[in-house]
Amino acid sequence: MNRTEFITVTAIILFAAFVLGWFASWLVHRITRPTRASMSELDLMAQQLHEAEEARDQAVARLEEREADLASKLAGAELELQAAMDGLRESRAEVKELRDYIEQKLARR
Repeated sequence: MNRTEFITVTAIILFAAFVLGWFASWLVHRITRPTRASMSELDLMAQQLHEAEEARDQAVARLEEREADLASKLAGAELELQAAMDGLRESRAEVKELRDYIEQKLARR
């Protein structure tokens, strides 16, 4: 085998390797390429995910609004309780004063 034949055989082998690699790449790409059905399914899943995220955001907003409402109601109830406790304390003091007054009047007779 002379030099020219060696170069020719080497070139043919390299070209065959290139063609075989290109064919393998095309075949892998063709096999792994998503189909239209799977693409539409992925689009549907993306849309459902987006809708679920929006629903979650709305639920969180409603929850925060409800929590703020309940916190304000609790604060109002605590103020009313404090006012009732103050009124009860004053009533007890008044009752004690009235009892002392009645006892003093009954003791003088």
